[in-house]
Amino acid sequence: RAPAAPRASARGALRVTALRNFDYPEAILFDCDGVLCETERDGHRTTFNMTFKEQGLDHEWGVEQYGELLKIGGGKERMTHYFNSCADVEPFKSMYPEDNDERKAWIKSLHLRKTELFLEVVQAGKLPLRPGVARLVKEALDNGAQVAICSTSNEKAVTGIRDKMLPEFAEKIQVFAGDIVEKKKPAPDVYVLAAKTLGVDPARCVVIEDTRIGMLAGKAAGMRVCVTKSIYSEDEDFSGADAVFDCIGDAGDERFKFDELTTPGAYW
Repeated sequence: RAPAAPRASARGALRVTALRNFDYPEAILFDCDGVLCETERDGHRTTFNMTFKEQGLDHEWGVEQYGELLKIGGGKERMTHYFNSCADVEPFKSMYPEDNDERKAWIKSLHLRKTELFLEVVQAGKLPLRPGVARLVKEALDNGAQVAICSTSNEKAVTGIRDKMLPEFAEKIQVFAGDIVEKKKPAPDVYVLAAKTLGVDPARCVVIEDTRIGMLAGKAAGMRVCVTKSIYSEDEDFSGADAVFDCIGDAGDERFKFDELTTPGAYW
């Protein structure tokens, strides 16, 4: 809006008054796991374990152990890291003693099966949206902002969550996930790609993340980052975030709204 016209004061001098300029976000970029739904503990972890059992692998990731493994972004990368840590244990000792193309293909096959099992969990409605997600998506779209999901998880898994849990908005939410970029979080690549594809200024993007590696990715991309802590990230260091909350919050119990994410605004 144009500044107001100059006004004459009582003493005859001109006094210029203008409306304060607010920059609204051009895009809200959500992480998926732990942000849209609490998927990690009772979704991804359990379906990894189901896959291991199907394959006759005597390995099961406990709740605390999986919390440590989440420091590695990406499911295939997480399994690779774990298998490297127990390379002297069967069946890796005999079947895949080296981290070569053969073992990578095997890990990829495990991950594909795990994704199938995970999608079954999603379709069964066992992973509800976290409070406020649908509200913030609607507010963003109603105000002309773009919305996307940027995740290290498999694209089919992320798309499945979007389509099942946000069906009324699904066609308006683009997904950037999985191996769409070579370097995963904490590298900023997925957020950089999203901004470029959507045609928005990174400085006017707000990222919603739940982990430190996600926060680092968003900040490295030159974006604002709001953290909504999840089950596994409660005690992580979010000192670099622009704002930290326990959740987004449903209507009547909001922690923040779209119109508070302006620059300048309530949080920066």
